[in-house]
Amino acid sequence: MVSPFAIITAGILLGIRTGDSIAGKALQAIGWTIACAFLSLGLQLAGCSLWHRLARRDTRLLLIYLGGLFGAALGAKLLYLLAEGWLDYGQPDQWLRWATGKTVLGALAGGYGGVELAKRWVGYPQATGDLFASVAPVGIILGRIGCLLQGCCLGAVCERPAWWTLADRHGHPRWPAVPVEIVFNALALVGFAGLRRNRSLPGQHFHLYLLGYGAFRFVHEFGRDTPRIAFGLSGYQFASLTLIAFAAWRFRQRTKQADPAAMPTTP
Repeated sequence: MVSPFAIITAGILLGIRTGDSIAGKALQAIGWTIACAFLSLGLQLAGCSLWHRLARRDTRLLLIYLGGLFGAALGAKLLYLLAEGWLDYGQPDQWLRWATGKTVLGALAGGYGGVELAKRWVGYPQATGDLFASVAPVGIILGRIGCLLQGCCLGAVCERPAWWTLADRHGHPRWPAVPVEIVFNALALVGFAGLRRNRSLPGQHFHLYLLGYGAFRFVHEFGRDTPRIAFGLSGYQFASLTLIAFAAWRFRQRTKQADPAAMPTTP
């Protein structure tokens, strides 16, 4: 039986040892997709195991987790197509780009929607976002490590090399877009650990993450090599602004729900 480790290793070697031809790029993408898929699968299985233990107290929690996974996968693909995938129409590798393209912003929005729909379906009224706020940064960090190894999701080209720039496969110095995002999510993990330990802002952690990531991504996009579609902004920046507005609205709603003074009194 072939172990998952062997498959991951083969995928990494396949991604490294192919050329710059269209066929080589296709093999490289397939190799990295295999490796990253198994890394992602490992994270999902770990998360599913965690939620399964929680589901011993309430079986609805496992269905809510699966709803979040499905929503995240769907949102990641749809928002990518809306933000930049449509620009790939007519390119020689358009189908490869459409098959492999996805975005963290869409995964966060879709995952949120999937969880909320699942909660309504199973009739679960309690907040679940605090746990998702601790799981999401880990998944993004693992995904961005795959981006770093593959050489995708690049930063903008810089005028000259510096200690903080990263060289792409052609030797051009670039803004370290992927490492910066990894650092952001690592700091988010530390922050949410502190909030949980101090029992601060219960039920609001995922809203805080959406606010923070949306603001970070909007600013960070100016240093990323992504196509600008209007007013000098990328599609992901418009999505970031939408995410910030939505998270602020939901944060305010949750605050009102938790405020006893905002609750209606019975006559």
